[in-house]
Amino acid sequence: MIRDEAVLEQTLAAVSRLVSEHLVPNEERVDREGVIPNAVVERLRAIGLGGLSIPEAYGGSGMTLEEKVRVAIAFGWTSPAFYRRFSSNDGLGFALVQAGTEAQKQQWLPRLATGACTGSFALTEPDAGSDAGSMRTLARRDGSTYVLNGSKRFITNAPHADVFLLLARTDPSEKGARGLSAFLVEADTPGLTRGQADEKMGLHGNDTSDVVLEDCRVPAANLIGEAGDGFRIAMRRLDNVRVEAAATAVGNAERLLEDALSYASDRTQFGEPIAQFQLIQGMLADSKAEAYAARTMVIDAAQRIDRQENASTEAACCKLFATEMVGRVADRAVQIHGGMGFMRGTSVERFYRDVRIYRIYDGTNQIQQLIIARNLLRDRS
Repeated sequence: MIRDEAVLEQTLAAVSRLVSEHLVPNEERVDREGVIPNAVVERLRAIGLGGLSIPEAYGGSGMTLEEKVRVAIAFGWTSPAFYRRFSSNDGLGFALVQAGTEAQKQQWLPRLATGACTGSFALTEPDAGSDAGSMRTLARRDGSTYVLNGSKRFITNAPHADVFLLLARTDPSEKGARGLSAFLVEADTPGLTRGQADEKMGLHGNDTSDVVLEDCRVPAANLIGEAGDGFRIAMRRLDNVRVEAAATAVGNAERLLEDALSYASDRTQFGEPIAQFQLIQGMLADSKAEAYAARTMVIDAAQRIDRQENASTEAACCKLFATEMVGRVADRAVQIHGGMGFMRGTSVERFYRDVRIYRIYDGTNQIQQLIIARNLLRDRS
């Protein structure tokens, strides 16, 4: 649902300028050094990346999901590390809008929206990934505080975070996802430590690390929602997150196709551009068709969610198809570049590494298959 087409077009134009003038020129540097320059971080803050869907009353842009995914597609024309620098702010803000107290909203939403602080989701654990019900981090009530003990792994933006939305088990007697609660935990809370940034295949510049809690005391007022609501709060945002992840994949695929098309038009063999060879044309055509299909899916699913329809199946379809699609497009783009596509410093080699994670995070694609099949069988009965 687009509230004001003219305003959205202005926003997309501003994002496109930022991408072309400041982000693309820094892609190679960020990939090699693993650090986004401070000047670029400030530009990401200034454009309001941290508060795309946070309500305007709290300093955000108040975007619908359709508007937000269009922005994500535009950001997809550059390294995904840039978009992910503050995207967790918006996700944490979504959870607070849905389940937070007014005091929690007033304290955190304006700071998240402006990027004055960095938010991070701390869910995954060494033994709990897709199986969230296996979380072992414990939160024991002690008067007006909770005492947290446990560890989290692969936590996006953890090295930069000022506040975590963290899931912990408040009722050890409950099995599975029951008994999990959500807390706001400030990064400088005694007892919370962060590990070294992980060394990853791709997404250099978008840091992840472990988060360890040892007798970390958190005020009971930092509980989000009721005790035992944590899993529901975390899952409520997943449809949106999966559609947004698919949108980023669409933008990446469109950039990869543009770079492959440009190279094929300039590179000559046997006296003519390789773009004139039918087998090259086949790879370009397949990439265009698949990227177009994924874009259409993403917009449709976002519109359904904005209409408050149950779009769990459609969101899973988007995540599954778009993230598999961008992997195929990246592979074709490397193939079209030939030997150059295997060299560090080319955009297609970097994207080839970066997009591989899409099939793993926000629910593996095998989990998406299970969700789709389960929903199909449920709706048929």
